[in-house]
Amino acid sequence: MSSATAAAYKWLCEEFSDGLGEIWLFAGFVRDLSPEHALQRIGVIPGPLGESGFGVAAYAADGGTVLIEYGWAGIIYDRDMELSEGTAAAVVRATINNRDFTYSVDGRLITTFGLYSYRFREGADPDRLQADVEDLGMDIDGDRPGCPDDPVSSALALAERATGVHLSSARFARPALIGSTDHIHPYC
Repeated sequence: MSSATAAAYKWLCEEFSDGLGEIWLFAGFVRDLSPEHALQRIGVIPGPLGESGFGVAAYAADGGTVLIEYGWAGIIYDRDMELSEGTAAAVVRATINNRDFTYSVDGRLITTFGLYSYRFREGADPDRLQADVEDLGMDIDGDRPGCPDDPVSSALALAERATGVHLSSARFARPALIGSTDHIHPYC
């Protein structure tokens, strides 16, 4: 499908980095859905952000939509199955405590794994993306000394490879369809 590399998404990691190497990013790549339809699937109504400032931005991308969450609820990550109904969705979660990848097709979990623990992957077909994981230089057996250089950028490239959805920095710079998550956010 795609031959995206980690370098293709370094800019997105930098956008959501604190400048000290910590990234806080929930990103969902959804094939063949419009931004409106992708938001609808996760229960986000387009409109202004609420009092908390938490919400989801839906960017039109080549091949579908990329959702970016602003806040820490993990709504995109937790609703990956709904996103994938009738299509495919890959979600990357990168927080201080968790760095994970999930890939679902037609409402079914295909594979999910921690970016530092690929060998503990789960799902209906957990090895489906293994060739891409290896090609991207991700740590598949846990035997690499230290941490992989850029696991989040690699996971974003894997999301593109899995879904065929590409978000360029130019598309990210365009206005996105946004909506508040205050009505579904567990901490508001």
